[in-house]
Amino acid sequence: MFRRLGWFVGLNQKNWSTKRLLNVEQPDPATQNHHLPMFDAVHEVAVYIHRFHNLDLFEQGWYRIKVTMRWENGEDSYPGIPARFVQYEAPEVAADNLCRVWMIDDTDNSFTTPPFRIRYARQDVFLCIMISFYLSYDGYEGKSSAVILKFELLHTPTPEIGPEIQSSLDACAASVHEYRIPPKALLGLHSYCPVHFDSFHAVVVDTSVHISLLKPGYRTPRLKVPSDSWASEGTYENNVGSNKVVLIKALMDAHDILLEELRRISKGINQAIDLTGITFKPDVINSFNYNSPVHVKRIDDGASHQPSDDTQFSAEKAAHNVNHITEESSQPFSWDDLLNSFQSIANQLLYLWNTFLKFHRENKTKIMEFLHDSWANDRRTEWSIWMVYSKVEMPHQYMSNGVEKSSLYRGIRGRSSSTRKLTDDQVQTAIMRAELHRRGIAQMRINNRSLQDMYIFGDPLRIPIIIVERLENLYRSASVNSYFIPLKEKARHILENGSRSINKLSGNSQQRHEHILKGHHLDLRLVRNQWLLIDPKIHVLMSETNEDKTSGDFREMGLRLAQEVISFLKKKMDKASRNGNLKDIKLSFVGHSIGNLIIRTALAESIMEPYLRYLYTYVSISGPHLGYMYSSNSIFNSGLWLLKKIKGTQCIHQLTFTDDQDLENTFIYNLSKKKTLADFRNVILLSSPQDGYVPYHSARIELCPAACSDFSKQGKVFLEMLNNCLDQIRTHSEHRVVMRCDINFETSSYGKGFNTLVGRAAHIEFLECDIFVKFIMWSFPELFS
Repeated sequence: MFRRLGWFVGLNQKNWSTKRLLNVEQPDPATQNHHLPMFDAVHEVAVYIHRFHNLDLFEQGWYRIKVTMRWENGEDSYPGIPARFVQYEAPEVAADNLCRVWMIDDTDNSFTTPPFRIRYARQDVFLCIMISFYLSYDGYEGKSSAVILKFELLHTPTPEIGPEIQSSLDACAASVHEYRIPPKALLGLHSYCPVHFDSFHAVVVDTSVHISLLKPGYRTPRLKVPSDSWASEGTYENNVGSNKVVLIKALMDAHDILLEELRRISKGINQAIDLTGITFKPDVINSFNYNSPVHVKRIDDGASHQPSDDTQFSAEKAAHNVNHITEESSQPFSWDDLLNSFQSIANQLLYLWNTFLKFHRENKTKIMEFLHDSWANDRRTEWSIWMVYSKVEMPHQYMSNGVEKSSLYRGIRGRSSSTRKLTDDQVQTAIMRAELHRRGIAQMRINNRSLQDMYIFGDPLRIPIIIVERLENLYRSASVNSYFIPLKEKARHILENGSRSINKLSGNSQQRHEHILKGHHLDLRLVRNQWLLIDPKIHVLMSETNEDKTSGDFREMGLRLAQEVISFLKKKMDKASRNGNLKDIKLSFVGHSIGNLIIRTALAESIMEPYLRYLYTYVSISGPHLGYMYSSNSIFNSGLWLLKKIKGTQCIHQLTFTDDQDLENTFIYNLSKKKTLADFRNVILLSSPQDGYVPYHSARIELCPAACSDFSKQGKVFLEMLNNCLDQIRTHSEHRVVMRCDINFETSSYGKGFNTLVGRAAHIEFLECDIFVKFIMWSFPELFS
C-alpha cells in the first residue's frame, strides 16, 4: 500500500532537526576521490506554509496540501526535487484534528502536508512547515524557463474517522492553485504567496516563497559535467571557461540579492541580524570585473545593517549582469582561478543562506506579516494592467421652479463636465474603450520578477477590464446661466493618501437579489470573503430576511432589512461592550441589483436614524438607482411588462414608475428625495455596459442621452431624481471618496445564447467572478478597513 511512497513522522517541539531528503544519486565513496571537483549549482526554492485558514469550505473532512514544481516548458516533468523538510514547531491543534504524517511521493517529486481536520468556518490550522526543492541550474533542456509552483487541495470527506485511519486513505484532488516563478526570480526572491484555490473552496493558505542559487551538497546525473570536457589542470577552454564564468557571476548576483533581501527584511521587522564578515574577497571581484552596488559598500560596520536606497534595483542589475559577461578580461582563467573563485563565492553564499534560514525560523511570524504587507502594498501597481484610472468632474445641475424647461435642458446640454458626450451611445462607448485597452494588453509582454498568480496571469485577456472614475466636485451656483464651475486641483488625493483605521467593530450588511426577483443570502459570499481577507476582524451579516419575499413592496422589504440590521448591531455592540472592545463602529453595506434599493429604503426608515452616523462604505453592484426609466433593452422591458400584467408584481410596478399615475408620487422618485446616500464616507458604484438587466445610466447615477431630448414631464422627473441623487453623493470633504467603476467582462466564452442577448450573463457574472472585487478592494484597501 505504501509502494513508491516515502512516509515520515513529523517533528515535535523537542526535536526540530532538519531532515534532508537525498532523493538523488549519491556518489560511491570508493570512487568519489577519482573525479575532479564539480562546478555545479542548483536553485533552492523554499516554500514555507504557515497557516491554513478556512473562509468558506462547503464540506467538512480531512484536508491536505500537495506541493509540486515543474518547468513551464515541460508539462509532464517534475524537476523540483524535495531536498529538506523542517517542522518549525508542533501544530497547536488537538490530537484528533491532525495526523502528524507528511509524505514524499517519488513518482512526481511532490510533498504533501500532514492531514488536518476542518470542522467549522473561520478555522485556523497552523502548519509551520518549510519544504525546500532543488531545481537544476541548467533550466529545462539547457534553456532558461519559468517554473510553475503548484498547490493542490486534497480532501477526504470522512470527518468522523480518526487520524490514524485517515492517513492510510486516499484523498481526492479538490482544487488547484498555481503560481509562476519567472526566470529572473530564480536567482533570488522572498515573497508572500497567498493560496486561495477557487470560489467553491474559499480558503487562504499563508505561504511564502524564498529562492536562491546555491552550491549543491550532492551530485546528480542531470547536473553532472563529463570529466573529459575539461582539459588538463591549468589550461583554459573558451567554451567551458565561459560557462563557468557565467555560473560564478550568477552566484555573485545571487549573493547580492540575498544580502539585500536580508537587510530589507531585517529592517522591516525591526530585528537585527549579524552580517559581519559576509563579503567577497577583493581579488575574486577584480578577477571577473564585477561591478555591483552591494560590493561597493563593504559591510564592516557591525551587525545592524539596513538596506540602501538602491535595494530595489540590485536584483534587476544582477539579472542583467548574468546575461552580459564582461569582455574586458585580458587574461584567461585557469582551472585554479575558476575553482578557487567558485568555492569561495559558493561557500559564502551557502553560509548566508543558512543564516537566513535560521533567522526565518526565529522570526517566522514577523517575516510572514512583513512580506504580506509588502505584497498588499504592491497590488494596485501589479493589477493596474487591467485598471484604467481617471478623474471626472461631477456636474451640479441646479433646478428652480422659475426656470423654463427648455432653457434648463439647453443649459445642461451646453455645458457638460463629463468626458463622455451625451449624444454618444454610452454603452457602446464604454465597451469600445475597454476593448481598446484589452487589445493593448494583448500586445503587452509581462516581464517582471514577481510571483505571478496563474489564475490571473494564466490568460490575461480573459480578466475583466475595470475603468475607475473618481468623481470630483464642481461648486454649486444659484445662477441658471452657470451650472458648472471647475474645482481647483487638490494637493492631496485620498486614493493615494487615505488614512487607514484598524481598531474597530464593523457591521457589514450585505443584501442582494439574483436576477430581478430571486436571491439567496450567500450570493455575495465572494465579496464577503475578499473583505474578510483585507480585514479579518469585521462582523458580516448576510441578510436573509427578504429571501423569497422580493416580489412585494420595497417599503416592506426595507423595513424588514432595517429591523434585521438593528438586531444584528445591537447583539454585536452589546457583546463588544461587555468585553470592553467597543471602539470605532463602521457600518458598511453591499448590494446587488434591486438589493440596492432595499438598502436605501432601509436607511430611510426612522428606526435606522441612530445608526446613520456609523455609515462608512457603500458598494452598489449594478443597482437600478434611477429605476427603469429610459431602459433600452426591449426584450427585457417586454419581460417586465408581462410580469406586471400576469403576476401584478408590486416591485416591478415601482421599478417602472407605474405604481402611481402621477410620476411625482412614485416610489423611486420619492426615495431620491431622502438622504439615503449622504452619510456614507465612501460610495462606489459598480456597473457594466454588458449588463442588460439594469440600465447603464441607472447603475452609474448619470444623465443619459434619451433624457436630454425628453422635454415632457417624464424628462423633468428624471432630472429631478438625478439631481437629488447627485446632491447626496457629492463630496463635501476631501476625505470622501465617490467612484464609478465600469466592469467589462470578457464575453467570448459566453457564446451567443439568450443569456448574452438579454444581458443576463454579465448581471450574474457579478456574483460568480471575484477578480474584479479583488482588484478594487486590494487597490483601495483604505475604503474597506
